[in-house]
Amino acid sequence: MGKKVAMVSLGCAKNQVDAEQMLCLLHEAGYEITTEVEYCDVAIVNTCGFIESAKSEAIQEILELGLLKNEGKIGKILVSGCLSERYKDQLMEELPEVDGILGCGSYGDIVSAVDDVLEGDKPRRFGDINADPEELGRVLTTPDYYAYLKIAEGCDNHCAFCVIPQLRGKYRSRKFEDLIDEAKILAANGVKELILIAQDTSRYGIDLYGKRRLSELLRELCKIEGFHWIRIHYLYPDEMDEDLIDTIAQEEKICSYLDIPIQHCNDKILRTMNRRGNKEYLDWLLPHLREKIPGLVLRTSLIAGLPGEGEEEFQELCEFLKKHQMERVGCFVFSPEEGTAAAKMEYPDKEVAEKRAEIVSELQSRIMDDYNEGLVGKTVEVLVEGYDRLAECQFGRTYADSPEIDGMVFFQAEKRYRPGSFIQVSIEETMDGNLIGTAVEDAE
Repeated sequence: MGKKVAMVSLGCAKNQVDAEQMLCLLHEAGYEITTEVEYCDVAIVNTCGFIESAKSEAIQEILELGLLKNEGKIGKILVSGCLSERYKDQLMEELPEVDGILGCGSYGDIVSAVDDVLEGDKPRRFGDINADPEELGRVLTTPDYYAYLKIAEGCDNHCAFCVIPQLRGKYRSRKFEDLIDEAKILAANGVKELILIAQDTSRYGIDLYGKRRLSELLRELCKIEGFHWIRIHYLYPDEMDEDLIDTIAQEEKICSYLDIPIQHCNDKILRTMNRRGNKEYLDWLLPHLREKIPGLVLRTSLIAGLPGEGEEEFQELCEFLKKHQMERVGCFVFSPEEGTAAAKMEYPDKEVAEKRAEIVSELQSRIMDDYNEGLVGKTVEVLVEGYDRLAECQFGRTYADSPEIDGMVFFQAEKRYRPGSFIQVSIEETMDGNLIGTAVEDAE
C-alpha cells in the first residue's frame, strides 16, 4: 500500500484543475489518494492568494492542519499555489507547520516534493511561471457529470487592483488540438457539462495563433458526442466579437449563460483600474447580447470601494444594475493588495465599501427574485445532482446556474433520478433564490 496523500484545494476552479493534475501525477507515481485528511501521510493545501479573504482562508486551513499534525493525525504538510508563489520568502518562516512549498510554476514537481517531505527534507520549488502549460492527466474532483476545461494560463490584462499576472505569469493559451483531445477524454468518461475557464477565456489563441480562436474551439467542442451543456466563464467584454456571439447563439450545446466580469461601470474608475472599454460600450454590449442570444442569463463580478469611487460613482453603478438587470452578480469589497498600483491610491474606508457591497447584494437579490418569479408556471430543463435528505426531495440546476455559484432547483418526482440526468421540471414557486417544482419527464 502506498503512502496516503490528501489534497485540500482552495479558491477558484482554475486552482481546482491544478489540484486535479497534481493528484494524477501522484496517483501515477504510486501514492494512494484519499479524501480523508486525518491520518494521511502528506496533506497538500493548494492555496489561493488573490485577495485578503482568500489569504486568510488559506492560512486558517494550514493552521488547522498544523493542529492535526501536532496531534499525530497528519504526517507532513505541503503548500502549493498562489500563496506560496506570493510569499515564497516568508511562508515557511512564519508558518513552521509547513514542511515544503511549491509555487505556481512547479505543479509538475509535486511528486518529487512529496518524496522529499517524506524523507524529512524541506523542499522549496519555484519554476518559471511563464513556461508553456504542461499537458497532464487529471483525477477529477468534481462529480463525474461535469468538469472544467482550462484553456489558458496566466493573464496579460494587468488590472490595477489585481496581482494575478505576478503569480501566474503572462497569458499562455493551450494548443487547440490538446484541448480537443482532453475534452474527448472527459466526454468518454461521462462528463455531460463542460465548463471552459481561464483568467480570460475570450482572449484564447491570440498568443499562439495571432488571433482569437475561442469561437472555433467552441464549434469543435460542440461536435463531441456526450456533452449536453458547454458553459463559458470569464469572458472579458471588450474581447467579444460578432463571430463569438453568433457561435454562442447558434450552437445548441452552448449554455445561454455568460460570465462577463466588468468590475465597475464608471469610466473614470475603469481607466484608473486599467480596464479596457467604457460605460457606453457596456450599455451597447449587454442589450446586444440579449438581442442575439435567446434566453440569455448574465453573470458578472463587481468591486465595491475601488479607488475613485465616491457616492456619485457608486450610485452610477446601482443605476447601471437596475438598467441591465443582470441575473447573477457577485460583489466583492476592494482589497488593496500589496504590489498592485491600486493599493497605492486613495480608496473609500473599508466600512463604506462593505456597506456599498451590501447595498449591491440587496439590489441584486431583488433582480434575481424577479427573474425566478418569471419562471413560475414554466417547465425548465434540469441537470439532476442528487437527493436532499433534509428537504426530502431531489435537486439540480438549470442552464442559468453554474455549479457551486448559483441557485438550485428542488423538485419532487415519482422516481429517483441518477445524478447527471437531464429532466424536465415544472416550476411552482421560489424560495431563498432557489426554484421549487415537480419533475414531468426525462429530457434525455
